[in-house]
Amino acid sequence: MANTQRIVVGISGASGVIYGVRLLQILREMPVETHLVMSKSAEVTLAYETDMKVAQVRALADHSHNIGDMAASLSSGSFKTLGMIVAPCSVRSVAEMASGVTTSLLTRAADVILKERRRLVLMVRETPLHLGHLRNLAALTEMGAIIAPPVPAFYNRPKTLEDVIDHNLGRVLDLFDLDTGAVKRWGSEDGKMS
Repeated sequence: MANTQRIVVGISGASGVIYGVRLLQILREMPVETHLVMSKSAEVTLAYETDMKVAQVRALADHSHNIGDMAASLSSGSFKTLGMIVAPCSVRSVAEMASGVTTSLLTRAADVILKERRRLVLMVRETPLHLGHLRNLAALTEMGAIIAPPVPAFYNRPKTLEDVIDHNLGRVLDLFDLDTGAVKRWGSEDGKMS
């Protein structure tokens, strides 16, 4: 369909793979076509951090692309998307994106998003950051990326880890004008501090 809204979801090898998994679960309930690209390191992290199999994660997306398929639709600017979210985003991926020297479909897809001036949101999961990391993040910000580390908010008084994850992802999806209903808004009855 010509009017299909699409989002590219990248999952890199940083800790926090649950952010990418949960993002795909949330997007399944929305009128958005998802295109997943997952790094080999993300597959390893998935095994360490969850009981899920790679095939289960791939099945959450409308389309799943092989990390080495540099001829995939995502590698072309003519493939229209709303943008891309990398959740979580490793500092290695950040370095590739910042330099423009891409070695995988994940970083090539991000490079395409940047060159087409679409929205690129990076949930960078690394701490502490050294000066090289900060310079790469600054370069990406100057190129138009949005750096959105998964830092929890507490004004919404989360009760569970799922509350924290869903709030973070809800705020990221706000950047695409997609409302998950999970974000307690500041100043609203359920989101204001007492």
